[in-house]
Amino acid sequence: MDINPWARGHALVVPRRHYENLLEIEPEDLANTFAAAKRLVARMTDKLGADGVMLWNSSGEAAGQVVMHFHVHVIPVKGETMPTPNRPDRKIEESDIATAAAALRGEG
Repeated sequence: MDINPWARGHALVVPRRHYENLLEIEPEDLANTFAAAKRLVARMTDKLGADGVMLWNSSGEAAGQVVMHFHVHVIPVKGETMPTPNRPDRKIEESDIATAAAALRGEG
């Protein structure tokens, strides 16, 4: 359970092996972590009456990671929508989106 919960029932899923963040975790441990999160989501829905569940992971200090051990927050939401980070109001040019997508595909 999270010691500073955002909502009643807020829990963490943590792999047994240490990985600092999402970039380091082995695929098998990542799959097991999310399989456990899925089981927890089902229990939160059934046992706590959650209307939805938010999964949260920050990778790196710039993304808000405070505990340098990979983990996933599993946060039940009941009634109201859970606040999420605001998207910036600025518009991005379609050419910038296309350039970023090309870079992610390894083109250029």
